[in-house]
Amino acid sequence: MNRERLLRHGFLREVMKGWYVPTRPDEPPGESTAWVAAFWPYCASYLASRFEDDWCVSPEQSLRIHTGDWTVPRRLLVRSPLAGNKPTALLHDTSIFDLRLALPEASDLTVIDGIRVYRLPAALVACSAAHYTAQPTDMRVALSMIGDASELLRLLLDRGHTVIAGRLAGALRNIGRGHLADQILGAMRAAGHTVVETDPFEAASPVALHTLAVSPHVNRLHMTWERMRATVLQCFPAPSAPALSTFEYLRQMDANYVSDAYHSLSIEGYQVTTALIERVRSGRWNPDADADDRQHRDALAARGYWQAFQAVRESIEQVLAGQNAGAIADRDHPTWYRELFGPSVTAGILRPADLAGYRSAPVHIRRSMHTPPRADAVRDVMPALFGRLQQETAAPVRVVLGHFFFVAIHPYLDGNGRMGRFLMNVMLASGGYPWMTVPLERRSDYIDALERASVHGDIEPFATFLASFL
Repeated sequence: MNRERLLRHGFLREVMKGWYVPTRPDEPPGESTAWVAAFWPYCASYLASRFEDDWCVSPEQSLRIHTGDWTVPRRLLVRSPLAGNKPTALLHDTSIFDLRLALPEASDLTVIDGIRVYRLPAALVACSAAHYTAQPTDMRVALSMIGDASELLRLLLDRGHTVIAGRLAGALRNIGRGHLADQILGAMRAAGHTVVETDPFEAASPVALHTLAVSPHVNRLHMTWERMRATVLQCFPAPSAPALSTFEYLRQMDANYVSDAYHSLSIEGYQVTTALIERVRSGRWNPDADADDRQHRDALAARGYWQAFQAVRESIEQVLAGQNAGAIADRDHPTWYRELFGPSVTAGILRPADLAGYRSAPVHIRRSMHTPPRADAVRDVMPALFGRLQQETAAPVRVVLGHFFFVAIHPYLDGNGRMGRFLMNVMLASGGYPWMTVPLERRSDYIDALERASVHGDIEPFATFLASFL
């Protein structure tokens, strides 16, 4: 049987009896990448087979999807009148919990990539008051996507939701959209309802939010940056040594190159040695003549790292001369990327067009439940990231959040870790910190800290991790 052969050779994995997801045969035990990539299509197919069209995800999960957050939840809450009120265990400690609850009206539902969700206004009306304090960033981003008060008023007036109307008015005023709050209060009171405005958030909005013309990913970045900024400043120390001259800084950077290349490439899974790095740097090794496929790939990566390192060195020289580090990184990071993979173009493995810009396809991060933004969103959020780097006055914040957001966005199909560490080091130079190498021996701590920040919103472990090398 073809299915048995595919299972035996690692091309399929059983999730539950009769249900499978595609996997890679070389995927290490415990690796979650294939499951994260398959999670949402799998859930869409499985739930449709059980409930046909009589299901939808919770209003809170609907809001996350509307705001572009497709991170795999540990427990996906699903409503259906046919549900059994019990969990269904899935892979990697995830599950579906189906709740026997009535569905909203058909006009309040929509389908996004196979997932049946509440429409945005209906989700805002239906979500719990506690969600405002539990997930303030999600809620503020969702509220910023409302274009007109009438989107909410239809539901509030038809169903006499006076308490929810007061909560939504307070929430909208919290994010600087007082005119919509006034429209909701005025319409409800004109209809004879008594409405008391209440702010469900625990604090004022940390930033002024843009509205419909801006991607929700951009608003999420701005809000998360502000929320994480104070934590970074508490965890990351000021430089401990006097600032070096430009000549001495670059000299120390050059002296550190072989070690840095070894650790950075090894973290990404390349099998390199310091001897290989030295030979490839000097051009005394020809991978076409005496290498198998694996050695060829490793040598090309080592050569690309050397070329990109030289481009980053030029950027740092300009930063040390007093230029804005965010502006330099914005201008130069496409060059770093082209140099990083230039040898693969020369070897015919990649096309020149592959290095022309940000990715145009989905990407998933190994060992992570975090799902990076979709390709169309990358082109909105990357300029916002570099804008924050240009405006940020505190070097520690540029260092930690520049690296974190770059790899969380994952703007390229490959090389994001190396590019994130290059960006981090340019920001380190802007604050008078020395070049930082993340050692291979700390790879697990490094990945776990990034996962904690991207999935749980906790930047402290990552800030503390980087600070430990100073």
